[in-house]
Amino acid sequence: MRGPDDLRRFERTVLPHLGASYSLARWLTRDAHDAEDVVQEAYLRALRSFDHYRGGNPRVWMLTIVRNTCYSWLRRNRGFDAARAADGAGEELADLAADPAEEPEAQLLRDVDRRLLQGALEALAAPFREALVLRELEGCSYKEIADIADVPVGTVMSRLARARQQVQRFVLQHAKEGGSA
Repeated sequence: MRGPDDLRRFERTVLPHLGASYSLARWLTRDAHDAEDVVQEAYLRALRSFDHYRGGNPRVWMLTIVRNTCYSWLRRNRGFDAARAADGAGEELADLAADPAEEPEAQLLRDVDRRLLQGALEALAAPFREALVLRELEGCSYKEIADIADVPVGTVMSRLARARQQVQRFVLQHAKEGGSA
């Protein structure tokens, strides 16, 4: 970066994607504090390499950096297997907060549904969780996900299909267990 104009251009280009960056890092690290660290590292990387950014979709560019930083961080701090372990919570689902005026029974059902979906997402292997989070929570297109993950669109489609099947099985299994209890 050369001067204040470059810094302002960086801020205009990448800061609007801070929420999506945190969301992706949160789901991949499964820890709020770790996600903050990863996003900070990713934004520093982006700032240092911003001279090389030649346009295109800034959201895809930034989420690619966040994804790569996240996996580097997970390998460095937890090892590959730990990146797939389910020991965290996704606060993004908490954004589906209940209306305070809502009936207590409806609030309870919403909380149960949120925890069930959160558990299903956490049970997914990282590539499937990543694809599902980018598509369903961040609204990325198949092409954008393919660019972010550096895989063919067909792989994205396959991962999404498998992720959705696994989520469905998780929910059905939970329903069976809940129904027999």
